[in-house]
Amino acid sequence: MDNIRGLIILSNLRAKLRSAWLPLAVFALLVALCESAARLGLTDPMVLPAPTDIAANFIDGFHSGIYSRHLQVTLLQAFSGFALACVLGIGLGSLTSLSDRFGRALQPILIAVEATPKIALAPLIIVWFGYGVGSKIVLAGAIGFFPVFIGTAAGLRAAEPGRLDVLRALGASRFQVFRMVALPSAMPHIFAGINVAVVLALLGTIVGEFMGAKEGLGTLILYANGNLDTARVFSILLVLAATGLVLHWIIGALRRRLLFWDASRANAYGSAGA
Repeated sequence: MDNIRGLIILSNLRAKLRSAWLPLAVFALLVALCESAARLGLTDPMVLPAPTDIAANFIDGFHSGIYSRHLQVTLLQAFSGFALACVLGIGLGSLTSLSDRFGRALQPILIAVEATPKIALAPLIIVWFGYGVGSKIVLAGAIGFFPVFIGTAAGLRAAEPGRLDVLRALGASRFQVFRMVALPSAMPHIFAGINVAVVLALLGTIVGEFMGAKEGLGTLILYANGNLDTARVFSILLVLAATGLVLHWIIGALRRRLLFWDASRANAYGSAGA
C-alpha cells in the first residue's frame, strides 16, 4: 500500500514538473536577458536594475528585519480589510437573495458605488478615517467587497431549481432552503470571489499606505522611490508579488479542503490560478 502511495506521489510530482518547466524556462530567460542588458550598460540602472541587485536588496531587506516588520503591518491591515469585505459581501449578497425587495432597493446604490473607482475614494477615506490603520482597512474592504458580493449573489441565484422545489414541497422554510441547498451550491462562486478579493485587499492596503502612513510596504516603496533606489523598489514589489501568490495558494488550498465534493470546479479553479 505504501509503495502504491509513493508511486502516486511520484507520478503527481513528475506531472507538476512537466507542466512547470516551460514557465520556469521563460522566467529564467527573461532574468538572464535583463542581467545581461544591465551588465553591458544597455539599460539605465535607475530604470531597470540588474536582477542580482534586486536579489541583493531582497535578501538585505529580510536579513535586516525591515521587510518583515513592514510586511506584518501591511498583512494585518490587508487581512482586516479582507475580513470586512467577506462579512459585508457574503452578508449583503445573501440578503439580496433572500429578499427580492431588499435587492431591488439596494441595487441602484450598489451600481453607483461599483461604477466609482475605489482608488479615487482613497483621499476621502483618509479624511474620514485619518492616517491610521482604520483608513487602510476601510479602503482594502471597499476594494475587495464587490468580488465577494457578486460571487455570493450569482452563486445563490445559480442553485438548481429542482432541488429548491423539492424542499419547498416538503414544507421547508426560506431559511432552511437557503442553508441546505442555496448556500452549499453557491460556495464555489463565493470562493472564486474571495480569491479575487484577497489580492484586491492587499492592493487597497498598499494604495492606502501611499496616501499616508508611517509603516507598511507601501511606505517603503515611497521612501525608496524618493531616494531613486529603483532596485529597492523592485525588491519590495517582489515581496508583494510573492505575498499575493501565497495568499492565492492559501485560498485555493482552503477551497479544496472545504469543497472536496466539487472536484470538477476545483480543477477549473486550479487552472485559472495557474
